[in-house]
Amino acid sequence: MDKKSTIYIAGHRGLVGSAIYGQLQQSGYENLLTRTSKELDLRNQQATNDFFEKERPEYVFLCAAKVGGIVANSTYRADFIYDNIMIASNVIHAAWKYGVKKLLNLGSSCIYPKYAPQPLREEYLLTGELEPTNEPYAIAKIAAIKLCSNYYQQYGANFMSLMPSNLYGHNDNFNLETSHVVPALIRKIILAKYLQQNDMETLRRDIMLYPFGFGIHPNPDTLSDHGIRHALAEVGIRDNQVTIWGSGTPRRELLHADDMAQAAVYFMDKYSAAETGEFINCGSGNDHTIHELAEMIREAVDWQGEFVFDMSKPDGTPRKLLDISHARQLGWEPRISLQKGIADIVHQYRISTQND
Repeated sequence: MDKKSTIYIAGHRGLVGSAIYGQLQQSGYENLLTRTSKELDLRNQQATNDFFEKERPEYVFLCAAKVGGIVANSTYRADFIYDNIMIASNVIHAAWKYGVKKLLNLGSSCIYPKYAPQPLREEYLLTGELEPTNEPYAIAKIAAIKLCSNYYQQYGANFMSLMPSNLYGHNDNFNLETSHVVPALIRKIILAKYLQQNDMETLRRDIMLYPFGFGIHPNPDTLSDHGIRHALAEVGIRDNQVTIWGSGTPRRELLHADDMAQAAVYFMDKYSAAETGEFINCGSGNDHTIHELAEMIREAVDWQGEFVFDMSKPDGTPRKLLDISHARQLGWEPRISLQKGIADIVHQYRISTQND
């Protein structure tokens, strides 16, 4: 990519999209195209085609997606498959139609079969049944991979895909109903800490900044201290106890969004679809149980309390550890340790609620 190339980041306000935008800015790229979902509905084919016809981006990072954790994936199944298939289909087709030089599609490790051998190698795709709780999202992401692959095979379009492990970062979603595991645990444990300190003023600011989800919409201006404690208890947060969905035994591999952004820019700049193959795994190379992740966050927050595991709730896939040997062979390595990444997110979250 040239520093003056026209580069479109689809989904620039999301966790990875915003990190890619920042990475490109820091690297001196001058012509970055963005649109919010209100400005451009990528589910609308005509609107997407009109945008590509007018703007003629040379490079596209496809990060736009409807995303969420196990609660959201289980609840909004039709939305997850429809929105994500439409976004991928419209953007990838428009990129081919209007002559994009290179497109990089961001996927997810949920594409792999639930009981695939560990670590997960790229060739394990479509070798078994998917995890039921996120099957709609996974199918949409598999479709996006196959779209890129087949546009390359039929038309020679330089479209490739990266499959990250579970991501976390500074622009994460902290809605307790729709968030992924790390931001949900971070918020729950920090709120428990505020309760332990009886810091109701900061709790009110938190409520104003980040929604709870689950239909709970407390008014921070009129809600009593008792009302706040009750609302938090409804989502499993007490001063000395935090409830975690499932058994706590599933293992998850975490990758910082800044590492993912660096990988996206690196592969977009240095490699082609012919060199990368159908897709490349990007992860940290290490995984931890949900319980271990909660303990890391507890230490970073310095909260004293106990975890309760709600066994009536689903665990999801038992393990999702990616084999990242292909990415390493091509010269990419993650840089941010999980302990440092979690500590940074905890620090930034607390600043946002205390000083807003």
